[in-house]
Amino acid sequence: MTSDTNHPPTDDRPVNPPEGYTVYNSSGPFTIGNGPFYERIDGEWVWRGFRAQKRHCNSFGIVHGGMMMAFADGLMAHAAWHGARITPLTIRMTSDFISSVRPGDWVEGKARVTRATRSVVFVSGEVVVGSRAVMNLAALFAARARKPKAEVKQEEAAPAGA
Repeated sequence: MTSDTNHPPTDDRPVNPPEGYTVYNSSGPFTIGNGPFYERIDGEWVWRGFRAQKRHCNSFGIVHGGMMMAFADGLMAHAAWHGARITPLTIRMTSDFISSVRPGDWVEGKARVTRATRSVVFVSGEVVVGSRAVMNLAALFAARARKPKAEVKQEEAAPAGA
């Protein structure tokens, strides 16, 4: 019998987020496949977290840097949305990887808007495991105006090519 190494290992760690976190449900297919993610809002700060699983890891047994960047981008974009009330498009995101994350770790990030203009939003944040720093973050987002819900529903209902 051969094993299929192209499929991620089964995860059996309980997620059990800290008190105050709720499931974050407003994600696209890519993010949903990496979750579940949990979130809480505290004033100007957006907090997001996830329980690291084996499926998030690289061949060294630590959480893959791409997973951490995807998590950070979602965190920072939601902070831009929350703080500036715009639809954010990532222009640039920088990160400093300070330490690694292992399966079972509760990974927690926080971010907030530091400056906003009509066309761009600046966001800063950090990711930690407990009291241990994992990443420092800075991002710049293009600010797209939010569309009223009625306008979005009309666009969704319009036939293709209309």
